Amino acid sequence: MNQELVYENSTEDAKQFARIMYVVHAITFFFSLGTLSILPLIANYIKRPATAGTIVYSHHTWMIRSFWWYLVWWIVIGLLWVSLIGILVVWIVTPLVWLWMAYRIIRGFVDLNNNRPMPV
Repeated sequence: MNQELVYENSTEDAKQFARIMYVVHAITFFFSLGTLSILPLIANYIKRPATAGTIVYSHHTWMIRSFWWYLVWWIVIGLLWVSLIGILVVWIVTPLVWLWMAYRIIRGFVDLNNNRPMPV
């Protein structure tokens, strides 16, 4: 039995846009520690409804959740920083949060290129 893979232009366009969003998230993450990621986040929220029923929808959700969890971690780091006891913890947690976000961006990009949905 032969299976034929059919590409739809709208799905391919949505995948290309999601790739661009991963790249923009990566650029804002590396050059501003994510403070400028609000711009691609808005684009993710705008484009996500149009991709319902495709794997791209899960990628937009993945990027949105990554941003919000990254923000939560930075708030926790900020609260720890103002306490003298937490300063040592901040030096340990900050690189871990940075690596976690880098992992989320890289994994999402790779899975999108391999036509795999994200576990959301």
